[in-house]
Amino acid sequence: MTRPRTDSPATDFAVALLEELISAGVRDVVLSPGSRSQALALTVAELERLGLVRLRVRIDERVAGFLALGLAVETRLPVVIITTSGTAVANLHPAVLEAHHSGVPIIVISADRPDRLRGIGANQTTQQPGIFGPAVRREWDVPAPSGAPGEEDAAAQLARDAFVIASEAPGPVHLNLAFDEPLSAPTRLSAASVTASAHASPPAVAAVSSTATGIATGIARDTATDTATRLAIEPGTIVIAGTGAGASAEQVARDLGAPLVAEVASGAHFGPNLVVAYRPLLGDPQFGGRVRRVIVFGHPTLSREVPAIIQRPDVHTIVVRGDSPEDYSPGRRVEVFVDHVVVEKTIPLDKALMRAWVGGWVSASRAVLEQSEAHLDDDATTTAAPTPAARARQALAAVRAPIDRRILAESVWRATWPHDRLVLAASRLIREVDSTAPGKRIRVHANRGLAGIDGTIATGLGIALASQASGADGKPGASGTTRVLLGDLAFLHDAGALLLAPGEVRPRIQLIVGNDGGGTIFDGLEVARSAGTGFDRVLLTPQNAPIEQLALAYGWAYLRADTQGALDQSLTAAVGPTIVEVVLER
Repeated sequence: MTRPRTDSPATDFAVALLEELISAGVRDVVLSPGSRSQALALTVAELERLGLVRLRVRIDERVAGFLALGLAVETRLPVVIITTSGTAVANLHPAVLEAHHSGVPIIVISADRPDRLRGIGANQTTQQPGIFGPAVRREWDVPAPSGAPGEEDAAAQLARDAFVIASEAPGPVHLNLAFDEPLSAPTRLSAASVTASAHASPPAVAAVSSTATGIATGIARDTATDTATRLAIEPGTIVIAGTGAGASAEQVARDLGAPLVAEVASGAHFGPNLVVAYRPLLGDPQFGGRVRRVIVFGHPTLSREVPAIIQRPDVHTIVVRGDSPEDYSPGRRVEVFVDHVVVEKTIPLDKALMRAWVGGWVSASRAVLEQSEAHLDDDATTTAAPTPAARARQALAAVRAPIDRRILAESVWRATWPHDRLVLAASRLIREVDSTAPGKRIRVHANRGLAGIDGTIATGLGIALASQASGADGKPGASGTTRVLLGDLAFLHDAGALLLAPGEVRPRIQLIVGNDGGGTIFDGLEVARSAGTGFDRVLLTPQNAPIEQLALAYGWAYLRADTQGALDQSLTAAVGPTIVEVVLER
């Protein structure tokens, strides 16, 4: 379809590009404002007015990047993020890296100066092509449109290519678009014209795309050669599921009659074979010492015991590739990487053997958890059945109990159900949840691609907005709450994400902040025993920022929980954006 031209080639190109991205399947756009990107910004605002896209505006590009990441994690569709030139693009790098290592599809569209203004000290101009290095699946450096015939067709082709590449080998792609004056022109779109354009037959690649530089990173795998590897049932097998593993890991563990070591954000933390207290068992000669084969799904990151057992010379490891561009291979000891696995069922599963192998692990895990149970009162020391009065005293004591990390982890896990979402920061608390949470099939996310603390709040907001939004088919989103469990440093690192744009949807989200005054995760590392007097200042990095005042400044509700009863009540409140502060001992 040929649409009327405006006085700005930049606007004409932006309209063609964004309309085609929507036609391809984009439903969410995140925008950080800027002058050079104004044609893109004004066009996407028009498309939002027509109800064709959901737009979120954030002033901080790093926040915008992680918001886009969270939206894409939940929808599993490419999300577009638009920025202006200069440092704006660089601020996306943390989110791009996380998307790259986690296999999350995002489409970065950065505005840039025309080629004649590069390399001469022009304002807000730097070397944007290649800025993300190998972290993007592909990059295009597109010269400024001039109004020549075929440019809108080329823009549409560029949109289709970007969507397909971001989707097929999930990860980030980068469109660096130069724009010249005039940077925008008034345009008024109609739903009819956009729909007609979307159904037009795809044209051949033309003017702009023929001169654009497309740089592929070689991340995509040849899916035509993917074949399922058959696994025989063998004694001494365990299944390990890291972040992104998915439910297939749990099914394979059951089919193999194997214990399941599933990290809490794996998507496989459920089922009868789940071993919650896996850390001490992996190092126990009676359990980990008898392991001879390991099947790995996803990206395990939460323990040292998992890579240690994989590096043992008497253990054969098979890694099932996921969306990450890097094959998981601790110590470079893994030699077998496969795309899919199926369990060979021609030999019936020996149920007695399964009970002896899996049951031993599960029972031992239960015993470890019971031994570490911290919530015991005087009545628990007797072997007699507790009287009604004793049970009442125990219940009251539990409600009034001060909160420690285990109580916090258990309470958040207990309050979360399949219609909710749970986001865990890269802090001490994710390990607490991982080591105590019983099996439950709920949606849990953690940014474990690079395991950074940055962007946790923004990612959680993206997941909340996407899960609670109505889909393109008009069906309502999830009716639950998104809970983000994070430490005080992860909270303060992303405090800018608390700024929500006026007029946008305010999701049901709770930020549960375990505030122990700094990065106490370092207290458990070897450095705590060897460091001198500078340990607190340069590693713990103590802080005393008033979280309640930050909540007030950004317009969030604030609750403080000092007892388990108060915490449980806070977690089940159906509210809008809320910060729940839980003060913990170091």
